[in-house]
Amino acid sequence: MEMLAPYTTLRLGGPARDFAEATTAEQLVSLVAEADRTSTPTLVLGGGSNLVVADEGFDGLVIKVATEGVTVSRDGEQVVVTAEAGEDWDALVSRAVSEGWAGIECMSGVPGQVGSTPIQNVGAYGQEVAHTIRCVRAYDRRTRQVVDLEARQCGFSYRDSVFKREPGRYVVLAVTYALDVSALSAPLAYEELARRLGTEAGGRVPLGQAREAVLALRRGKGMVLDPDDPDTRSAGSFFTNPILTAEQAQELEVRAPGYPRWEVPGGLIKVPAAWLIEQAGFPKGYERGPVRISTKHTLALTNPAAAATTRDLLELAREVRDGVREKFGVTLVNEPVMVGCALGE
Repeated sequence: MEMLAPYTTLRLGGPARDFAEATTAEQLVSLVAEADRTSTPTLVLGGGSNLVVADEGFDGLVIKVATEGVTVSRDGEQVVVTAEAGEDWDALVSRAVSEGWAGIECMSGVPGQVGSTPIQNVGAYGQEVAHTIRCVRAYDRRTRQVVDLEARQCGFSYRDSVFKREPGRYVVLAVTYALDVSALSAPLAYEELARRLGTEAGGRVPLGQAREAVLALRRGKGMVLDPDDPDTRSAGSFFTNPILTAEQAQELEVRAPGYPRWEVPGGLIKVPAAWLIEQAGFPKGYERGPVRISTKHTLALTNPAAAATTRDLLELAREVRDGVREKFGVTLVNEPVMVGCALGE
């Protein structure tokens, strides 16, 4: 049996009953279709950077996506870039920056593969893939057909999509992005990044400068994979930023007057989860046995010595979630995908 821990950035997870690698989209579809025909539980594994696998492992077939290939065509003032699901995301961003394709540069350093980006609607520093995705090719396990879903059919919202809301239905095969042909970044939407680059929100800078600034910010938070940095043995941000209704926001104002917030469409209020966690008494470096909150970034839960269990990690996550709920009345929601485990209520 293949141990799954080496395939995750957390270095956690037990064995897979069966394991296979798909190097082409056709092979990936065939493996999934055959598993469905025989009612075999299936886990499609990408880069493992947004995954928490149970200590017991996975009692079924794990399919490692190892497809490769990028095609590029011109469409007026844009390039249309189609990447296979197994392509490394940051390698694609690096190429876009070097080629002069704007729209994904602020997502530099995000770990994982292209196929995972539409599932989570991956985003960072004011950009998200929903801004540039034109089409997602996927295998629909319900209809047993390969489908091309336009962006409007993907149901993108904050860290969410139809792929996430209907888990297990779609297997992403390739993603098509429409990027602007420009030596300058898209208008900067994240104030911290704009300040670092010496400009204001809405300003534009050379693509290479934007990428290097983002990578520097991410390294400072332990968010660029580095085998010599124990803070990068994580699944990235473990909790999403809560989005509150106006009524919930008013209730939080009573408990925490003047709390940081920003408005999002629909009259909703987004609150930084990192602030809630720290104010609830969980600082950077907070330890619980062999796991801890990153010493650089409050949202990341880490396995610094690669000696913990998934149970250890979930106990820390529950302690943080429950502490925030008790103090602020806000329930944090995990961002990583849970396999064979859950935070519970």
